[in-house]
Order: sequence, then C-alpha cells, then structure tokens
Amino acid sequence: MNNQRSFFGFKIAGVIAVLLIAVAGFYWFFGKSPVKLSSLISQPGAAIFVSKLSPVMVSLLVNPDRLQAIEQQGEISKFKNSLLAKSNINYHDDIKPWLNNEITLAVTSQDIDRDPENGLQPGYFMALSTNNPEKSREFVEVLFSKRALAGTNLEVEQYNGVKLLYDYPEIARLTEVQNPKSKIRNSLAGAVIDNFVLFANDIKVLREAINNVQAPDLNLSSYPEYEQAIKELPKDAVAVSFLNLPMVAQWQGLEVRESIYNSQFISLVFNSQGLLAESTFFTASEVVPVSVPLSKPVGALQYIPKLVGLAITGANLTNLGESNLAKLWQQGTATIYGSPEEAISRWLKPVVDVQNRWGLNLNEDIFSWVVGEYAIALLPNPANTNPDWVFVVEKTPQLESGIARLDKVAKNKGFNVSSLTLNQQTVSAWTELTATTQDQADVNVEAKIRGAHTSIDNYEIFTSDLGTLEKILSSRENSFLDNPNYQYDVAMFPKSNQGYVYIDWKKSQDILERQLPILKFVEVLAKPLFNNLRSLTVSSYRSESKTLKVGIFLNFCA
Repeated sequence: MNNQRSFFGFKIAGVIAVLLIAVAGFYWFFGKSPVKLSSLISQPGAAIFVSKLSPVMVSLLVNPDRLQAIEQQGEISKFKNSLLAKSNINYHDDIKPWLNNEITLAVTSQDIDRDPENGLQPGYFMALSTNNPEKSREFVEVLFSKRALAGTNLEVEQYNGVKLLYDYPEIARLTEVQNPKSKIRNSLAGAVIDNFVLFANDIKVLREAINNVQAPDLNLSSYPEYEQAIKELPKDAVAVSFLNLPMVAQWQGLEVRESIYNSQFISLVFNSQGLLAESTFFTASEVVPVSVPLSKPVGALQYIPKLVGLAITGANLTNLGESNLAKLWQQGTATIYGSPEEAISRWLKPVVDVQNRWGLNLNEDIFSWVVGEYAIALLPNPANTNPDWVFVVEKTPQLESGIARLDKVAKNKGFNVSSLTLNQQTVSAWTELTATTQDQADVNVEAKIRGAHTSIDNYEIFTSDLGTLEKILSSRENSFLDNPNYQYDVAMFPKSNQGYVYIDWKKSQDILERQLPILKFVEVLAKPLFNNLRSLTVSSYRSESKTLKVGIFLNFCA
C-alpha cells in the first residue's frame, strides 16, 4: 500500500461505508451514554469543496474524541492509526489540538486527468474542520517539511489566493518527465481554507475543490437532490453519506443498467437502544408504492406466533413487480450481476428452491391474488434444519381463486388435497401419500403433510405443517403483536409506511446462515455488530413523489 492511500485510509466504496458505520456503530456496542448531542453539527460544511459529480462523499459529524464509549474499547485509536498509517503524524500531538466536529472523505472523480489511456487514477479528498486555523496551518507546513526531509519533492503554489503545498517522490518526477502521460501515484497535496484543513492525492484535486467553492453551482451543496436530503436530515445525525449512483457504478467498473434512481443519501442516528440508518433514493420519474401506505398495525400479525425468527408484513403484492422497491432491486442487481435473476440465484437461493420444488411462479400463483394485508413468518424448528413457516392473508374476493390455484399446483406435484379437523377447526391439507409393503397382506400408507390452511375471522392462515397450525389455533393470545422488541423497533419509523421486515437475530441467525452462506463472510467483517445485535427491522416509506425512503433499525443488546 502506498503512502498517500495509507494517509487517507481510502480503499473502495464498500470499505468507506463499512468504516463509517463501524466508527459510528461501535458507540452503542460498548456504552450506554449517548453521544453528546451538543457536539453534533447540522450538515457537512465540506460539501462546498466536493463536486456534484463526485461518486461518493462520507462525513462524520462529530469529533471522534466525543465517542468516548468507542475509545474505551480502543476503536477510535484503531481508526486514527488506520487513517494516519505511515504518515509520521501523532494524532494526540498534531491533530487533536485543532480538530473540530467534522471529518469528510470523498472520491472526487473516477480519473484525475480524465485520460483513460494512461490508466485510471481516482481523485481522493479529505477535509477536517478546525477550530484553530493558525495551528492547523502550522501542522500542514510541518507535515510537508517532514515529507521533504524523507525524500519527496516539495512544491508551493498560490491558487486563487490560497496557498497549496504538494509533493511527490523524485522517482515519480523523473518518470513524469520521461513520459508526460504517466500517473504520479504517490503524491500528497494540502491546504488550509477558512475552517478546514484539506488533503488530496493530487494537486489537481485541491484546485478543483477551490473552484467548487468559488463557483457554487459546481459543488454538491447546490445539487437539488442533496439540498432536499439535507432539509430532511435528522437533527441528531452522527454521520451521513451521499452517493451519485451512476458515477459509483462507473467508478467500480460496472455498467449502469435499469437506471432509475440517480442518487442515494444515507444518515445514521443513535437513540437509547440502537442505530437507525435511513437511505433516501432519488429519481427523476414518479415512484410507485407497493400499496396504499399502512397507518396501523397489520391485523394478520395476530396469527403469527410471538417467538418467530423472521416476520414480513405489508399489504398488496399484486403490483410488487412495478413498485419503487422492485425498481430499486432491478437497478442494483442488473448493474452488479447483469440481471435480477442472477442476483436471486446467488442471494435468494431458498426462493429459487421453493419455486423449483413446488413448480411455483410466485408472481402468478401467489402475488397476483394477495391484494389485502399479509404476514409471513419463519419459526426455528429444532428437529429440522428447514424452518417452519406461516403465511397469513386477509380475505378478499380474489382469495378463493388464489387457493384454487395453489390446490392445482399441489395436485400437479402429486399431492392430495384433503379436509380434516384440528382443534374443532376445519383444515385443508396438501398431503403426500407413500405406500410401503411388508408382505402381500400388509400395506402401510404414510401421509406427510406438505402444507395446510384454514380460515379464521377475516384471514386465511397457511402453514408448513399441522404442528405449526395447531400452535396458532391453541395459543392465539400469544401473538407476535405483543412482542415488546417488535413494538419498540417499529416505533422508530413513520406510522404511514409500506410494512416491515423484522429479524430476531438470535432466533434466525442459524436459519439465515444456512440459507445465505455469504452472510457468514459479512459477519466476519462486522463481528462486533452481529455479536451485540438483538434485532434488525427494515421499513420503506416515501416523503415525496420522486423519492423512496428505506430505514433500517439495529436494536442492540444492553
């Protein structure tokens, strides 16, 4: 790793995001005292230096030393060491005396000189707010003096009234003289402007940053989508990130397909029990919600057992394929994997397995007739590696034809559709009959229940087996609606929303790891998060006609 990359701590977009979440997220893992809200700032001041065409900008809106609970575990020290690796800088002596309440990192361009013939060199930029510009200026000059003594070539330039310092190794200078199209891969540029200390991996990046300030229509703070996001920014946000999605895709060498959403704004907010990460996606076209927003708890949840590992609830699946969430899924998967189908085969293999095993077309055989409320849940089954499942649907005129369609699918798979009584309740079951012969006069018939459903009040309840259905019929007072963790988590979101995905991590961890092997890799990257995670809840909602908001609340163990 070369010095300038070590200095900035830049890798790729995913690493920047993980760093941001890790620095912010460690707070609740290791302490109960919230961040001192008086130390937070309302928005990233360094946005004026960043072009509105930059792929990504990430800002920490609080002085790292304020996150005292993190420092108790040494996490802030690790962050500082990573940021300052091989830079000969001592954070306590050189930076702490003047560092204020913002650290902003940005990828400013895919290629600094915009000449792909000599290879791509992204522009990297860092801004640190200062409460003592004079001391900051002294720090920058001492830093470059040390680098000059270590063998770099120091240059000083006045640009639009700002003193810029930059350097690069002698070998890089000689290479550039011999081949003007070569890239200087190991340079560093710095300056102090008003209340910010600026660094970049090339002098061109700093010049452009100054131009962005002096021509406001060029910088991110004047970008309409960014302006809207800032207006809606929660006052207690600890960190934010803004991504220009087409530029991010190009930066990562991906072909933009199914382009609908232009940009994404992410904010992180702490409360007394967890972390709320909210993403706002912007599009130039009208977004279509999955259904009319829900404003009260879905009644179907009353038939979901209290101690489930995963629960999904909402209303109306008929237009799911044309909804804003589907468009987001299509854009992301088509760009990364080439097609949504390829992404499903990699990430949602259990869905593919169910469709293949039953010969189902989810859109036609299920989604097409679910126009009312619904709830889906997975329950751990100690006796089986596969979880039990429950599917509750509100009764509508389309329900009868939907059940008939499922009965037809079951018969095509060779199952019998039969009726039986369970707890004085009439139940329909899809049964697989298997005959075994011990001798010519003795034939045993074994019946395996592959699914069952019954009607209660205004809902139809489908389950994977009779045992699960019996639990629901015999203990209706033990409803998932009474789960205090679920009640707390959903209170983090607006009452008007498109429903929820709730994951009880302790109960569903084994299930999810079996179904999604890649999750184990993610857990290694963010081990402290998963070790302390109690539950994770996701909800989508929109505030304007051309935006989609998705919130994720992480509830941590006390």
